[in-house]
Amino acid sequence: MADFRELGAQIYGISVDSTWAHDDWRQHLHLPDDLVLLSDFNREFGELYGILFTNPSGMKGVLRRTVFVIDRDGTITYRWDVPDPPGLPSADEVLQEVRKLG
Repeated sequence: MADFRELGAQIYGISVDSTWAHDDWRQHLHLPDDLVLLSDFNREFGELYGILFTNPSGMKGVLRRTVFVIDRDGTITYRWDVPDPPGLPSADEVLQEVRKLG
């Protein structure tokens, strides 16, 4: 997180969970206060960005793990979609993309 802070990047976590669930996750995982958790309870964000899917257990309307780097003009300059849950790209890979916005 410190490397992202130094670059002035803001990190958001978005899920279909409620804000109350986010509060519990924040405490359970000891997430920093500057990691903003947003609720897409109505699935509007997921629909807009095409990241809703049905998970292997049959739950519909789940957000696929995706990382976006968005520049100051609101343009997506990097997008990573999970090929295999629960994978994520390396923080270094994302940090490299943020540095390109410099």
